[in-house]
Amino acid sequence: MAKGSRFPSERSSYLDRATGARVHQLTSHPSISHPTYFLQSSFTPDGGALIFTSYRTGSAQLFEAGYPDGEIRQLTDGPAIHPFSPAIHPGGERIFFVRGGGIWSIDRRSLEERCVVRFEGAQLGECSLGAGGEWLTAAAKQGAQCGLAVGRASGADWRLIPFPRTVIHPQFHPLDPEWIEFSGDPAPRMHRVRRDGSGLECLHQHDNDEFVVHETFLGTTGDLVFTVWPKRLCRMDWTTRRIRAIAEFNAWHITPDRAGTRVLCDTNHPDLGIFLIDAATGDRRQVCLPESSNQGSQWKTSRYALAADFAAAQSAAKTGALSWMEVATDSVYGPQWTHPHPAFSPDERRITFASDRTGHTQVYVAELE
Repeated sequence: MAKGSRFPSERSSYLDRATGARVHQLTSHPSISHPTYFLQSSFTPDGGALIFTSYRTGSAQLFEAGYPDGEIRQLTDGPAIHPFSPAIHPGGERIFFVRGGGIWSIDRRSLEERCVVRFEGAQLGECSLGAGGEWLTAAAKQGAQCGLAVGRASGADWRLIPFPRTVIHPQFHPLDPEWIEFSGDPAPRMHRVRRDGSGLECLHQHDNDEFVVHETFLGTTGDLVFTVWPKRLCRMDWTTRRIRAIAEFNAWHITPDRAGTRVLCDTNHPDLGIFLIDAATGDRRQVCLPESSNQGSQWKTSRYALAADFAAAQSAAKTGALSWMEVATDSVYGPQWTHPHPAFSPDERRITFASDRTGHTQVYVAELE
């Protein structure tokens, strides 16, 4: 297997046993394959292909599958990519991803790769593009310094904005790309900073026992939506910071639609399935049952992991220090590939999710209509 290799379609379909929704399984190779992270759509903007990470070559590499029934094409080879890092440019022709201490882009047609920026000796998290695709950010750790890497997708104007704790999931404000919201780990969780590094502030002060997770922007409303695990789904006004509950429900990974009227989520402890939640009323309807194993000991609790929790996981895994980068061995919050991570397609008529229901994590698409 090498860059540019093509393989027959692996697609099969079934009707969900709980809702009757039509579900398409797009991969079937006996290895881990999963969509991009839930904060990104795995579909190209035209809906004609789906981008996913697969370990079928022995390491995490980038692939695409024509949708609905196209062949599979390998996009990268060589050193492994960060499996949850890919982000598709709004134009659809380029994909950004992390490899080692650098952010790379690949042209989907020519498969030519370009290193956008490299931070020597650093670890980087998943990529996030600003509206229009001009700006790019990723969580970073370089030596003892944590923070956010931010710069232009062209490779210019890059900087590391320092932060005293681990940074997770930085995201540009959908209406004002001067602002970036990001997570500090552990509590307090929600912060924002301007793209130039100014205006750093905590949006919500809370302690370890208020398990705030998976915050993101509520579409083009510009407000934030987040989970207080496993109790409720909440909304925060970006300007006033007023918080109100949308639903008393164990919403887990959450993805709003573009208008901010619906929130897609999976569930855990108990796993009730994937749901669509009305952002105004809290009413919800079940989409399907992903039947994933949903691993991670911390999700059985209602607090963040402490040093002792990570030490126990490290001992059990017999591996080095655990972090948000090492998703393969983290029994505290993962492995992440055992979580559904649902996300919308560009036309919002279908969703992607991952499931290891067959013994290996595979890529799935469920129809919403």
